[in-house]
Amino acid sequence: MKRAYVALLRGLRLLLRVTGLLGLLDRAARRWPTALWVRSWFAVYDLDDLVALDVPWWTFEAGEAVDAFLRARPGATVFEWGSGASTVWLGRRSGTVHSVEHDADWATRMTPVLPPGAHLRLAPAVRVDGRPVVGSAKPGFDHLDFADYVSAIDDVRGELDLIIIDGRAREHCLERAVDRLSPGGLIVLDNVERARYRDALARRDDLEVRWTRGRTPTLPYPTRTALVSRRDAQVAS
Repeated sequence: MKRAYVALLRGLRLLLRVTGLLGLLDRAARRWPTALWVRSWFAVYDLDDLVALDVPWWTFEAGEAVDAFLRARPGATVFEWGSGASTVWLGRRSGTVHSVEHDADWATRMTPVLPPGAHLRLAPAVRVDGRPVVGSAKPGFDHLDFADYVSAIDDVRGELDLIIIDGRAREHCLERAVDRLSPGGLIVLDNVERARYRDALARRDDLEVRWTRGRTPTLPYPTRTALVSRRDAQVAS
């Protein structure tokens, strides 16, 4: 289904480009949010196109909230599990972005588009015979250990203003992320329509969660992104 959707949209994009309608949609996207959303459908799984549109692959509501957060914190330090168009988007709005990626081919694809201040580290999963120390619930990943991937945050010193969890083993990433936040810091946990991510949040009574649900770049249906902060940090502020 996913491959058919991508093939359909790319075929339509070619048709729109040939007829000149894609250019009209590009101009409209710079002015109207709905036009940007529709234009993004034709950028699905196209890194260069998404980078050009300057949108992270979270709900638009979450993207707007993070944009406002970063404007209020010039020079913010960001850590991200799972690289992509969001890495470039964050690099344009923050002081430093440390992104970790498990996929070597994708890391190679990302390297040429990284803006100044964005750093990408490869931390591939390790195939094991038994049960992994840090596993992923994604189907087909049963015998992969993501311990190095999750612990990559330990290599970045100091407190982090913003942490993005949008890669593998997200429940484990959340546990590592909470204690690394600076006062008033923010965690973005994407795709919380998945029950296992909501359950991971529910297990923590020290977190304040803002749930966003709605339009999302490249997709014609709504998804959900959680914006997470520490309760103690809110009380202290």
